[in-house]
Amino acid sequence: MKTLILAGGSGTRLFPLSREQYPKQFIPLVDDESLFQKTVKRALLFSSPQEIAIVTNSDHRFLVRDQLAAIRCDCRVLVEPVGKNTLPAIYYGAREITRDGPDTVAVLPSDHLITAPGPFQDAFRRAERLSKDYLVVFGVRPTSPHTGYGYIRPGEPLGDGSLVDAFVEKPDIETAGRYVADGYLWNSGMFCFNAALFLAECETCAPEVARAFEQPLDEAYGAVPALSIDYGIMEKTRKAAVVPLECDWSDVGNFDALYTALKKNGSGNAVRGEHIGIDSSENLIIADRLIATVGVHNLAIVETKDAILVAARDEAQRVGEIAKALREKGDSRALFHTQVHRPWGSYTNLEEGQSYKIKRVTVPPNRRLSLQMHHHRSEHWVVVTGCAEVTIGGETSLLRNGESTFVPAGTVHRLANPGLLPLELIEVQIGEYTGEDDIIRFEDDFDRT
Repeated sequence: MKTLILAGGSGTRLFPLSREQYPKQFIPLVDDESLFQKTVKRALLFSSPQEIAIVTNSDHRFLVRDQLAAIRCDCRVLVEPVGKNTLPAIYYGAREITRDGPDTVAVLPSDHLITAPGPFQDAFRRAERLSKDYLVVFGVRPTSPHTGYGYIRPGEPLGDGSLVDAFVEKPDIETAGRYVADGYLWNSGMFCFNAALFLAECETCAPEVARAFEQPLDEAYGAVPALSIDYGIMEKTRKAAVVPLECDWSDVGNFDALYTALKKNGSGNAVRGEHIGIDSSENLIIADRLIATVGVHNLAIVETKDAILVAARDEAQRVGEIAKALREKGDSRALFHTQVHRPWGSYTNLEEGQSYKIKRVTVPPNRRLSLQMHHHRSEHWVVVTGCAEVTIGGETSLLRNGESTFVPAGTVHRLANPGLLPLELIEVQIGEYTGEDDIIRFEDDFDRT
């Protein structure tokens, strides 16, 4: 079985932990592994690394590369020119990974939290048996009425599953209660199908998608409509089947869902970090520093280096409104944390004033920044750890711990790490403008303009 892992995302629902450039699937939410890394490891239950492909976008492809390297899994990465929802992503991915012949394909979102690998693997083996004749979706048995999920009404039994009688949209709480009582399943957004059957059903149910992909990739994504697989195919096909998924599952869609997934202490608080609570219970606390609470209950308190969220847990689904407000006023905090990941490594903004900015720059071994120039700022570099290869105005030298150099404005320069250890340096920018768009690249290892 081959596996497609969908790794896009807007990063709005868990702000300030997630941002547009660092969505939730890449964050270690419950332990030291990200949801994306956990998804890859689940895929390895029924696919080899060579049978797994990641569909992502240009903003996240280097995060995917680095997180795959961290778990030593060499998977293929497919980059969409632009996000157009799940159907184009799955169509593109399914076509690419089955070019050597039709095959069974599993589709996994990368932002789900799932336990019990045995039942999970068993469900996919049952779906594989059905996939010759059906497009299989996995339905999760509800643990409670939930208004944040779509539901599936199972129909005629098929042995390993059931025909899908109906897909229904996210309900109100009263309707959700009826659905649970009547045996409906949550729509997990995971699928299993024979690639040839899927592509044929797409030509029937969403021909505009199939037609678009007759063109080269960039033109295809320019022409294809933004469609979900549910709306584009699953709600229209007569070949939809559902297999129950008998394990704990969450899409970690808001902080209340994250609270449910985390372990609780004796007061019912879910804590990642340091917390002292006086008469405080059933709170979610995530922070890099000490959080002290007195007389508060059922809150989500989330602290990062540049933002603090305080919300009632039962209002957690509205957190996306904050990210939207920041984006509408052009605030970069909707996009980035203080630590910003780049293809060559990362930098952390330490302090910023009207005519200066101070960063900590980290470059992994054998990586280098682009050959570049800035019009409006000069830069001072001080090496903290590791060895820096510095090119300034055509001259190259090595800097070690404690050594420094100066890059005048308008001078072509480059920073590289030729060593075996990570390079860390402090960069002080001084100038009338220190924005990230004041950069002209002449050469780049990562094909950025």
